[in-house]
Amino acid sequence: MSIQINNINHFQSGQQIQKQISKPNKFKEYLTNQINEKHHLKISKHAHERLSQRHITISEADWSLIENKVYKASQMGVKDSLVLLNEAALIINTQNNTVITAMDREEAKTQIFTNINGTIIMD
Repeated sequence: MSIQINNINHFQSGQQIQKQISKPNKFKEYLTNQINEKHHLKISKHAHERLSQRHITISEADWSLIENKVYKASQMGVKDSLVLLNEAALIINTQNNTVITAMDREEAKTQIFTNINGTIIMD
C-alpha cells in the first residue's frame, strides 16, 4: 500500500493564514449579495415607460414588500403574477424577477388579464 503526502514541508506565514481566514468572510459576503440580488426586481423597458407615462411612483418600502411577496410566489410555483397595489397594478414574471408592465388601478379595472397563475394583493 502506497500513501502519497504532498507539501509536507510547506509552512505558511501568519499573513498567509490571515488571508485565508478572511476569504470565507468575503465569500459569505459575496454569496449574501448574490442571493439578495436574485430577489431584486428588474423593471423592463416597457414597464419603465408605463410607470413614467402614467406617473406611477412606488416607494422603496413598497418595492421591498413586493420583492418579498414575488419571491414567495415563485417558491410556490407562480410564474406570472398580477400584483395589485392601492395605486397600481403590475404584471411580474417571477422566474426572471422582471416587472413586465404597469398600469394605474383605474386602467386595470378595464383590463382582462390572461396567462397569470398567481395574484398578489398588497394593501
